[in-house]
Amino acid sequence: MTVTIREALAEASAAGTSALDASLLLAEILNMSRSSLIVADSQPLTEASLAAFRALVKRRLDGECTAYIVGRKEFYGLDFLVNPAVLVPRPDTETLVEAALEELRLVGQPLRVFDLCTGSGAVAIALKYTMPELEVWAADISAEALETAKANAARLLPPDSIHFCHGDLFEAWGVGSEVTKQSELSFHLIVGNPPYVPTAEIAGLAPEVRREPILALDGGSDGLGVISRIIAESPQFLCSGGILLLEADPRQMERIAALLQQAGFTDIQTRRDLSGKERVIRGIKSLSLNN
Repeated sequence: MTVTIREALAEASAAGTSALDASLLLAEILNMSRSSLIVADSQPLTEASLAAFRALVKRRLDGECTAYIVGRKEFYGLDFLVNPAVLVPRPDTETLVEAALEELRLVGQPLRVFDLCTGSGAVAIALKYTMPELEVWAADISAEALETAKANAARLLPPDSIHFCHGDLFEAWGVGSEVTKQSELSFHLIVGNPPYVPTAEIAGLAPEVRREPILALDGGSDGLGVISRIIAESPQFLCSGGILLLEADPRQMERIAALLQQAGFTDIQTRRDLSGKERVIRGIKSLSLNN
């Protein structure tokens, strides 16, 4: 008995897979776009295609996210390679990119940006792709994540568009190095989507999220372990008037604002994501702070 595209999608939905996930998985098997599936929904599937589709649906129902299954995720209009070494880029993080672009367009040339906890490279690459004139550095503590970011940059940007650094936050750039203290090598913008989930909340995350790298999720007991380090260390890497932009949990914004203020940052503001929640927070390095 033959099974059509429409019937296969209905079968997957009945088993508990969302319509979106089912269509993405079947489009992957058939090497078609999702819109093409709709046009060809009466087309019968071969036995091999149906078996392959059912195998992917089972993986999804077993808790593996669709992005890892197909190996790609769209972010800011770009197609990124993803794997279990990196977080899956999310629409909320596009708010971070939008905020960064808005700030950068107000700053004179040349513009230097440092993306911390780059993961798949989504933020750094989206910024460079949109504003090719930027000088962008991107760092991650995970060598595997950094390799994924490099692969994405190679696919989406001209060669050597981004300077990739391996290490723990600013250690990737060289904390304490004399060269990093030269004002001409300081950054106009430091941006980051660091781990900010409190350790005790990890177990309560959705099954597919718990399969993402714990290193990129776990922000310590209060979720602010990495964020507090970034805030404390970033002034020495920012030029006067430089900007720090961080993504975090909306529940953390008040405490992060206090940390920014204590570190000497001024003009602290938040930006809301598409759901109306405070998702990104900004601080500007005071002109009174030494470079």
